[in-house]
Amino acid sequence: MIKLFSLKQQKKDAESAGGNQAGAGGKKASAAQLRIQKDINELNLPKTCEINFPDDDDLLNFRLIISPDEVGQGYPHEPPKVKCETMVYHPNIDLEGNVCLNILREDWKPVLTVNSIIYGLQYLFLEPNPEDPLNKEAAEVLQTNRRLFEQNVHRSLRGGYVGATYFERCLK
Repeated sequence: MIKLFSLKQQKKDAESAGGNQAGAGGKKASAAQLRIQKDINELNLPKTCEINFPDDDDLLNFRLIISPDEVGQGYPHEPPKVKCETMVYHPNIDLEGNVCLNILREDWKPVLTVNSIIYGLQYLFLEPNPEDPLNKEAAEVLQTNRRLFEQNVHRSLRGGYVGATYFERCLK
């Protein structure tokens, strides 16, 4: 993750070295680079937000993660909302990230904890349930051809197409 204070120091160092230079090659920084660097230096995110730069040298591409301060006003009497941020090929998770897990719906009880949800999600990844699908195509493939289903899962995790849908690589 990029450190905002180091960006400020880099900017000061670049200015004192003789202008707006972007690096060792003496290449001038573009207007977009100068503006995004200024915006990042002035950024004051609340504690519910986090910004990540996958490539420290490319400040124009970043991921903003916004998390609620609280689980929800109805919690623990109502289940928390759970969404999968990474698109996955799974019978119980649709392409928008909605998760079909019984303890997040009809089987929710106030005695269940966030730990219960994490274990439930882990179990769901290990044992998908084609009987209660959100992704009907993945459920059908799982029921009719488990080997093809496993190949589709591997293809999606490595990054690639399953049918007409492209999945970004999520394996480390």
